[in-house]
Amino acid sequence: MTGPLIAMIAKLLTGASARWVDCQPDTCQRVYFANHTSHLDSLVIWSSLPGVIRNLTRPVAAKDYWGKTMLRRYVAGHFNALLIDRKDIKVHQSPVDLLLREIGSVNSLIVFPEGHRSAGTQIGAFKSGLYYLCKKRPDLEAVPVHLDNMNRILPRGEFLPVPLLSCITFGPPMWLETGEQKADFLDRARENLLRLKDA
Repeated sequence: MTGPLIAMIAKLLTGASARWVDCQPDTCQRVYFANHTSHLDSLVIWSSLPGVIRNLTRPVAAKDYWGKTMLRRYVAGHFNALLIDRKDIKVHQSPVDLLLREIGSVNSLIVFPEGHRSAGTQIGAFKSGLYYLCKKRPDLEAVPVHLDNMNRILPRGEFLPVPLLSCITFGPPMWLETGEQKADFLDRARENLLRLKDA
């Protein structure tokens, strides 16, 4: 399977449609940050991007899930995922530094600031990774992405997805403002994501 084929299969399985609200697809470097309810989230966002942008975008995914079987590793490799070990984080090997090193001056990222999957009804508090990405690279556009219905397509504990329609809404970019504190930035980012739910 190739990347475009995987993207096509993901769209067919999830019925995903993408909407861009006060935002346009662009090849500039971005951090797409989204709510997290399913193991398919990163693949679905990635597959919904136009091909030229998709080729420049690397989803951040959990190594303990996507690295568990040969098939998952194969799929992760073909949608260019950055697998992060959530259980063995070392001070001198910060995940943020690893991500920034991997994207260089060309690639974008897809991240999930909640840090874990939720039940799909609420968006939890954001962990600090998004803030430090934007602090170390203030030129990066932070683009909120709201996923709707993904928790019903692949519920917790299920192996096979249930075909249902889902919607992916991309919102207006934001940046870390000069002097903005971590808590304020993360609250603002979460609010921007929440607004897309009813956009």
